[in-house]
Amino acid sequence: MLTGQIRNQIDQIWNAFHSGGVSNPLSVIEQLTFLIFIKRLDDLQLAMETRAETLGEPITNPIFPAGTDEEGEPYSNLRWSRFKNFESREMMRVVDEHVFPFLRSLGEKGSSYGQHMKDARLGFSSASLLAKAVAMLDKLEMGNRDTKGDVYEYMLGKLASAGTNGQFRTPRHIIQLMVALRRPTPADTICDPAAGTCGFLMEAGEYLRHHEPQMLRNAEQRDHFLNHMFHGFDFDATMLRIGSMNMLLHGLDNAEVSYRDSLSERHGKDEDLYSLILANPPFKGSLDETTVAKNLLQFSKTKKTELLFLTLFLRLLKVGGRAAVIVPEGVLFGSSAAHKKIRKTLVESHKLEGIIKLPSGVFRPYAGVSCGIILFTKTGVGGTDNVWFYDMQADGFSLDDKRTPLLDPEQLGPTPAHPLGDTGHEKNNLPDILTRWNALTAEADRPRTAQSFLVPKEDIAAKDYDLSMSRYKMIEQEEINYPTPTELLAELNELDASITAEMAALKEMLG
Repeated sequence: MLTGQIRNQIDQIWNAFHSGGVSNPLSVIEQLTFLIFIKRLDDLQLAMETRAETLGEPITNPIFPAGTDEEGEPYSNLRWSRFKNFESREMMRVVDEHVFPFLRSLGEKGSSYGQHMKDARLGFSSASLLAKAVAMLDKLEMGNRDTKGDVYEYMLGKLASAGTNGQFRTPRHIIQLMVALRRPTPADTICDPAAGTCGFLMEAGEYLRHHEPQMLRNAEQRDHFLNHMFHGFDFDATMLRIGSMNMLLHGLDNAEVSYRDSLSERHGKDEDLYSLILANPPFKGSLDETTVAKNLLQFSKTKKTELLFLTLFLRLLKVGGRAAVIVPEGVLFGSSAAHKKIRKTLVESHKLEGIIKLPSGVFRPYAGVSCGIILFTKTGVGGTDNVWFYDMQADGFSLDDKRTPLLDPEQLGPTPAHPLGDTGHEKNNLPDILTRWNALTAEADRPRTAQSFLVPKEDIAAKDYDLSMSRYKMIEQEEINYPTPTELLAELNELDASITAEMAALKEMLG
């Protein structure tokens, strides 16, 4: 949990960039990522030096070697602990002309530290801004994994206002809900084919640390968790850097976060490989058919990215693999042959388990589109019996562009620290979703007028595999009894007689 002081420090760093002319949130977080990475390199070298001094052994494979770089600058000057004390113009010279080329060289050498730094560039020309940012970051307390991760997550939260080119961050509480619904295990191999900032992979790691702490004491499970469990793909170099740093600061240094255009490349080596997919891919509408991987088009000739991604998920999952993915609502009721085919495939050939309808304001301020979460398991032989529908009406935040919290921080998210109270459910449905999902047998008794209910596969097939909740939910209307025409006429006659009598009495009185 971040303190108010740390939040204020981050806000001051952010404001410094804005004041210095770097106003695009994506550019700010990219430059901060570079600086955090540079600082981390020095921290790692300091740890090596401490260990070597303690053991009386030389350092093997130091990050910063002895001597000078090709331009004659001492490598020692490239270290954060050294250049942070330089005068601002000298700091600018060293960082721009030597530190960033050094980062790019790490990437070219294939170093695990610099794999996403091959085209790293300092994105501003103000020496005073660099000096201010370095001084502020140096004071920022990032001592342990939890604090480092929370600091970076708080920075990423500011990306909400970016929303450019389809690159926006899924709200953290929605990610936490999806992870909790799918319950990752130490044996899982997890993939997000549109990883972005790697929020789904990071939250899956945090879930496992919390719910399966014993895995870190088992050598085999620990090795799998740290080196083989997490796989994220994206085709944007900036997002790859940000996502990789997010994983690194959450203690997952060796997660596979790599370049890939998931819809364009063939997936032979990855087919049937993953046991869990968590994703909110960007939906851009239609793609040029010539740019789509042929093995995706073999299933359904469509240009719609939302349908291509669902097809991709089914290919990447191994038999028995689970998925929780966000799709635009059109996927649930679209009438094209491709829409119907993918829905029928999920229902008849695999096990479709749940549909959660999200309120349209969840992705504001950058998108107001209505979406849903699809929960399914790949079987290849069917298995759908009843599909669970839930109508999420509140996620704990206002559904306008401000997205203001409606409850205390301890009452937000799918597993709040404090009870919601009598009226809390009206503002945060997430805990209720998780509770009902974990007790699905009880859902069979709920009527279709309730917020959630089960629908048999036969009913879905009868409605041409339409998965929109409105096709199955019944609206309970209060019965109103109106008087019959005869009763209305009698009442009118009675009123008329009363008025006539009153007028006659008044006439007589006026005389």
